[in-house]
Amino acid sequence: MQYENLINKLIDLGIEEDINTGDITTESIIPESMTATATMTAKQDGVISGLEIVKMVYDRFQDDVVFTPYFKNGDHVKKGDVILKIEATYPTLLRGERLSLNIFQRMCGIATETARYVKELAGTHTQLLDTRKTAPGLRVLDKMAVKHGGGTNHRMGLYDMAMIKDNHIKMAGGIAKAVEQVRSSIPSDIKIEVEATNLEEVQQAIEAGADIIMLDNMSNPAMTEAVAVIRKADKGIKTEASGNMSIERLREVAETGVDYISVGALTHTVKGMDISMNIQIDNK
Repeated sequence: MQYENLINKLIDLGIEEDINTGDITTESIIPESMTATATMTAKQDGVISGLEIVKMVYDRFQDDVVFTPYFKNGDHVKKGDVILKIEATYPTLLRGERLSLNIFQRMCGIATETARYVKELAGTHTQLLDTRKTAPGLRVLDKMAVKHGGGTNHRMGLYDMAMIKDNHIKMAGGIAKAVEQVRSSIPSDIKIEVEATNLEEVQQAIEAGADIIMLDNMSNPAMTEAVAVIRKADKGIKTEASGNMSIERLREVAETGVDYISVGALTHTVKGMDISMNIQIDNK
């Protein structure tokens, strides 16, 4: 799994903050050897994301947990659908309940919202991008959820794509100089994206050799014109629309011809999907 090290750190932190020295209530009441079965059920319609993370959480507490998913990541579920089953000791199920649900509900919520946005783009060539506007420490999971919802992942961080924005341009002394400085400092396979707020800056970014041009907070007519100019240059430059992108205006922005639309709301304003967990004692 890509970024498994970051995910393991996140789970370790979650266990430390929730359980720390032990689950004092469970340890006082329930025998460690008692076995039980838990099911997680969708309390609303949505899109599944994070099944493997739920399993990773429970594997930390017990080696022989039996994890049975009834759906795959990216699947749509209806209210009342049983999503998965976990067979383990009763204490294990209780120790992992809150951490696994916190992660799972968030990821399913992001995937569900992403799917809503993607549906609006049906029939266009425009792809939906996420951003770096994620909860600290949760970026890998947030971006996994966007992908499961049908979106496309943008750069993971400051290290895997160069993004030249207004402050960089000011310090470099212009778009051309900024692109030149970055290009001379990074591997050739790393793409450079340049932020442009008007047609003059778009032309400068084209001439500088940008791989992607971000059309930042432009009106729809201005974006339409910018896309036409970029395509006429015939340099294979991709276009991204960014800035206050709501689901209500998504379709009309896509119709300007942009290749990508980035939406921070997918991950910075998250409402978790309602999922319940029920535990039954095994009669063995």
